[in-house]
Amino acid sequence: MKLLILGGTRFLGRALVHTAVADSHQVTLFNRGQSNPDLYPEIEQIHGDRDGGLRVLNGRSWDAVIDTCGYVPRLAGDSARFLADAVGHYTFISTISVYANPSQHNIDEQSPLGTLEDETVEEIDGGSYGPLKVLCENVVTEAMNGRALHVRSGLIVGPHDPTDRFTYWPQRVARGGTVLAPGVPDAPVQFIDVRDLAAWILKATEAQLRGAYNITGPAFKLSMQAVLETAKATSQSDAQFEWVSDEFLLANDVGAYTEIPLWVPTDFAGFGTVNINKGLAAGLRFRPLADTIRDTFAWSHTRPADYKWRGGMTPEREMELLTSWKKQQ
Repeated sequence: MKLLILGGTRFLGRALVHTAVADSHQVTLFNRGQSNPDLYPEIEQIHGDRDGGLRVLNGRSWDAVIDTCGYVPRLAGDSARFLADAVGHYTFISTISVYANPSQHNIDEQSPLGTLEDETVEEIDGGSYGPLKVLCENVVTEAMNGRALHVRSGLIVGPHDPTDRFTYWPQRVARGGTVLAPGVPDAPVQFIDVRDLAAWILKATEAQLRGAYNITGPAFKLSMQAVLETAKATSQSDAQFEWVSDEFLLANDVGAYTEIPLWVPTDFAGFGTVNINKGLAAGLRFRPLADTIRDTFAWSHTRPADYKWRGGMTPEREMELLTSWKKQQ
């Protein structure tokens, strides 16, 4: 497959490139050349800005394009319209945040989608991110006359994750001692290893699947306790988990998904029970959780010693909260 990837040098993009090359696909990258510019010297890279700079792709054609970095409908629409006659299929990386009610359990692809009062807004924040992706999906489908796949991904984890929204846990549990564990032990959580996501995207693109697919995991209910216990077993640490209530965390302004990765309050509980049956039927598969934890932990130790974490709780903040929590018991 001759494949054009918009982006391709960060996290999901680099996993796509690695998997595509391993599967003998012919890959071309289109990006600004700013993130990890020396990463793939052996792969064709066309540098340009999708905001007004698509003309450098004139005269080329590919079997398919994967758009890893479309966030606003104006730019997603520009790319899809420009490439409509140059590619046979368009895969757009969307998000499960498109859904209107994140507290709903068993959200499937037919669940109501988020909307914006002002659809010209391009500022991306917690309230606009999902609805903007909805609009992106719509313009891509229209431009491609239906020849589009929308990958509604859940939380993506694994090596090279720039957000630390999962990496915190393998590191923290390996450090041992008393670990602040959020909410209730059996709270459901969902995420997908970036390498499993990339593998499915490439197979689905090659098969020219169309429409929306929720792509997260695993294929069974995974609890927060199971994640932490697996991390403990993988690192063979002496970690002991102190389960702290949602109410206490919210009262102390603890940031969901950021300060405590994987934890969300009840209003967003649906993010842990998204229905992925459609993706499973289309070949979605997962590696063992222990492998994701082990590989993420190993990769995290390749970063500089003075690396500034973008997610997770500082030891001082954790100790402060644990001390306050125990005083209330």
